[in-house]
Amino acid sequence: MSSTPSAPFFKRVTPGGWAAIAWGAGIAFTALLRIRVPGQDGPDLLPGFVILRWDGLAMLGVATLLTLRGSVLLAGRPTAALNHLLVASVIASTPLGVIAIPAAQYLAVDVALYAIAAARPRREALRALLLALGLLVVYLAVRLLAGWGAGTTSALAVGLTALVAWLLGRSQGQAREFAERNRARVAEQAVTAERLRIAREMHDTVAHSIGIVALQAGAARRVIDTQPEAARQALTEIETASRETLAGLRRMLGALRTADTEAEAPPAPGQAAPDRTADPADVPGLPEMPGLAALDRLAELTGNAGVRVTVRRAGAPCPLPPDIDLSAFRIVQEAVTNVVRHSGADSCTVTVDHRAPDSLAVTVEDRGAVTGHARVHHGPGSGYGLTGMRERVAVLHGEFTAGPRTGGGFRVTARLPLPTGATTR
Repeated sequence: MSSTPSAPFFKRVTPGGWAAIAWGAGIAFTALLRIRVPGQDGPDLLPGFVILRWDGLAMLGVATLLTLRGSVLLAGRPTAALNHLLVASVIASTPLGVIAIPAAQYLAVDVALYAIAAARPRREALRALLLALGLLVVYLAVRLLAGWGAGTTSALAVGLTALVAWLLGRSQGQAREFAERNRARVAEQAVTAERLRIAREMHDTVAHSIGIVALQAGAARRVIDTQPEAARQALTEIETASRETLAGLRRMLGALRTADTEAEAPPAPGQAAPDRTADPADVPGLPEMPGLAALDRLAELTGNAGVRVTVRRAGAPCPLPPDIDLSAFRIVQEAVTNVVRHSGADSCTVTVDHRAPDSLAVTVEDRGAVTGHARVHHGPGSGYGLTGMRERVAVLHGEFTAGPRTGGGFRVTARLPLPTGATTR
């Protein structure tokens, strides 16, 4: 378990920010083409006389303001933002004395097309592309109808650049949509797998309780005439076991409706299945149906994996129903396993809090990576362990929180409600 690293710089800049940067780069490139730079006898292009006058500079200023406004709108109103950028490209091209909109004045439009194609629905993205290409066609048509020169070849190059930017954006958007669908499928599969595990554990618990009921019923039948007091005690234990089993079933069956075959179905093509590698803490040595009483054994096994576990108990331990006792242990086990596999920490603390009369709280926390202590798996992990813990807590109608600690490390806390009059198995 580790905190999420901050996004790299290029991810932190918004699409609107990139559009503004592209506009500034286009203006700078346009200026460089029209001045003599070292190594040249003269500028590549002669500046039109309009750009040197106040009205030409005013046009560039208006175009810049429109671009900045469009950059601000790009995140929330992409169509309006694109309209601002298109108008700005036309206004900025007017004082340059050119026969077609230059590519430098279309850079911000290209960025907007990429952002819209990547983030917006296909139909809206297609409309944006047609609008951008249509402006180039209208610009050429107006010049031709007015009897002016028209740079058809230049316009085709600018249009091709816009098309490439749009295609790259669509590719990025489709890749992100596929990744999101894939994550949703794998997360759903992780939840299903956890529900299946809970169902199997519930089956074992019920089978154990039914076995106790059968034994006690047989004993009561044999001694009911000769030892009525012993028979009464056996019947009392039968009642207790039956009530516990029914209560556990009522708590869990509402959320466990997924078929066994669906949970075991293989992942879709191209989909990564949840990591089912054997956990360092999930090794032979634990009881078949463990509870919080097995935490010390879990700590011993985890210590053998290289992470020291300190178990703390607050309040007087109270008897717990078997399903809650088992679920609390499984949550601690998964959280400790995450520490071993992903955190790089050399120790963690498990706290079991019995002080609240109506709930049980378990907390697992570490202080972060320790220099020289190797992780079993590098990286922050898939997060599906947390998904399974959250699902297990949700089945019991509890509360689950997980996140970085102040000062480093990670903390997992689960609060499980206790039924009134809970008794041990």
